[in-house]
Amino acid sequence: MGNPVAHSKSPQIHAAFAGQTGQQIHYQAILADQDEFNQTLDEFQKQGGKGLNITVPFKEDAWKVSDVLTKRAERACAVNTLWFDKSRKRCGDTTDGIGLVRDLTINHKIKIAGQEVLVLGAGGAVRGILDPVFDQNPVRVVIANRTISRAEDLASAFSDRGELIAVDYDYLKGQHFDLIINGTSASLQGTIPPLPDDLLRTGACCYDLMYANTDTPFVTWAKNHHAAHALDGTGMLVEQAAESFYIWRGVRPETGPVIEMLRSAK
Repeated sequence: MGNPVAHSKSPQIHAAFAGQTGQQIHYQAILADQDEFNQTLDEFQKQGGKGLNITVPFKEDAWKVSDVLTKRAERACAVNTLWFDKSRKRCGDTTDGIGLVRDLTINHKIKIAGQEVLVLGAGGAVRGILDPVFDQNPVRVVIANRTISRAEDLASAFSDRGELIAVDYDYLKGQHFDLIINGTSASLQGTIPPLPDDLLRTGACCYDLMYANTDTPFVTWAKNHHAAHALDGTGMLVEQAAESFYIWRGVRPETGPVIEMLRSAK
């Protein structure tokens, strides 16, 4: 459920998961009007729906209407996975952060432990990944954002997790990082944040939470600046979907073949 939602690859992903695991499901994209999320969700539940993924711009709305929240959803102030328990209560979780970490650490064998991590942006997408990233024990995490007050709000909210500082982009001059995660929407506008040319350490990884049929501007920047890994969010998309599938069905699908299917279709 989202707006827009016609572009979503989720029906294709979950159909592949169902076929792979022998599950019988009906999964389709649902377009909700911008101001009618609650009514659309009510109707879905009345019609016997079992669960659903939530995408932009309704993740905060889904968080607000959840009767029961997982700890990670409560901290993220966002829900991308809903299901209904036996008493029809709405249960909410967020799988985006664990999807990112699984793609990095399992699919690409990229270590986060002991690394210095830079996160670009301070919106909802970033809030949803901070706990799972900290679970991997990085040395420090820096949040850079044009409006530093938004980064400071996030740094305060997650200050219990470890060394976390909020900066503006000017601060990045002379700084070097092992992992840079782009959580801004700049790629959607065909741009990137203002980054110094010497930001990457040798062997650094750059990861864009966005994905596209061609390299995003951030992935292009990473390749041009000799990143050891320049990745978009295709793997994260599949991994977060697999976590949702596991929550709903109790079966964990294989993600590798589905990631390859999406990449080969580009």
